[in-house]
Amino acid sequence: MMNFPNILTLIRIGCIPLIVVFLWLDNNPGNWAAIITFIFASFTDYFDGYLARTWKQVSSFGKFLDPVADKLLISVALFMLVGLDRVWGWSLIPALIILCREILVSGLREFLAGADVPMPVTKLAKWKTALQMVAIGGLIWGSSAPWGFPAYEIGISGLWISGVLTLITGYDYFRAGLRYIK
Repeated sequence: MMNFPNILTLIRIGCIPLIVVFLWLDNNPGNWAAIITFIFASFTDYFDGYLARTWKQVSSFGKFLDPVADKLLISVALFMLVGLDRVWGWSLIPALIILCREILVSGLREFLAGADVPMPVTKLAKWKTALQMVAIGGLIWGSSAPWGFPAYEIGISGLWISGVLTLITGYDYFRAGLRYIK
């Protein structure tokens, strides 16, 4: 159960409180610390799955914990960004879509697990998660980005695009799961 890929997933979860504290500071050094920690946590998402498959260390614990860690990282970051008014107005729509989809898919996965129905992650869902992480990274970095780099604008654009991908992947999961709910 405690193989290296699962340890990476636990480290990702451990990064979440650090990101919250750094964002709470709401200043340039805090933003830099938050973005560095967020990028590190995001990379653990890629490497835990890659290493688990490569090293043949895929486990039930990892299959359970990895999507939970992703949802926690994305959701907490979005909550913080909304709370700090970095996501506001119309941009709340994709943030809400992302949060609602994560809750819906988690509930669906739990239901289907009780019926012994696996719900594998699609490639589009993996791209969606990666784009969410890029978007949230841009929003965290925001005005702290050097040389006038438009990190905030990239973040907002990415949030909208990932919101659309979130709707598509949520619909795909719900449609696939609906057969078993009936």
